[in-house]
Amino acid sequence: MKPKTKSTSSSPKRQPQSRSVETRAGIMKAAAGIFAESGLAGARTDAIAEAAGVNKALLYYYFKSKESLYQAVLEDHASAFNKIALEMLNSSEGPARAILLKYVSMHFDFMSSRLRFAPLYHQMMSSDGKMLKTLVTKYIVPRTEALKRVLERGMRDGEFRQVDTTQTLISIGSLTAFYFTVEPVVKLLGCPDVYDQQILKRRKQEVLDFIRHGLFVDPEAHF
Repeated sequence: MKPKTKSTSSSPKRQPQSRSVETRAGIMKAAAGIFAESGLAGARTDAIAEAAGVNKALLYYYFKSKESLYQAVLEDHASAFNKIALEMLNSSEGPARAILLKYVSMHFDFMSSRLRFAPLYHQMMSSDGKMLKTLVTKYIVPRTEALKRVLERGMRDGEFRQVDTTQTLISIGSLTAFYFTVEPVVKLLGCPDVYDQQILKRRKQEVLDFIRHGLFVDPEAHF
């Protein structure tokens, strides 16, 4: 029997699964902050590895390239949001207006609790190419279709006024996301801390009231 030879591979050894998951999550968390601040083009893998507390070789062990890491970060946010959103939007329990307001409230809370999500989301929407198409097809399209069904049910049941669903979907998304994605502009308009809890509470209520009075046949209806 031939003696076993030691591997000469320079790749990092596989870690136990729990440690592996923890390391990967740490890299993605560090990457999210740096991508949010510098964008894909400006982010340096050396800086990401240092922030995550790993060597650069380990970073490439988990992710083939900076681009694949960037996409993984975006998908992490999108999949977490979609899991909650689709369950909520596909529910047949309760009137459409209740489901819509619950969804918008959740969307607002999700973005306000993930400080890095807004700039990453904005970067994705401002980009072009295969990555954007993949993310939109995989996450945004299913969510949009589910929300469209809620609007259609609300109009059919007489809860919502008759509207152009495509334009209304854009308006609802803009009401929630704009505040976070253009944070520097909002600050210049007189809101020094867009993540202040009292300001967030007021902003969310204004968004929900705007939707009720702009879309609901009876804005004061209780449910």
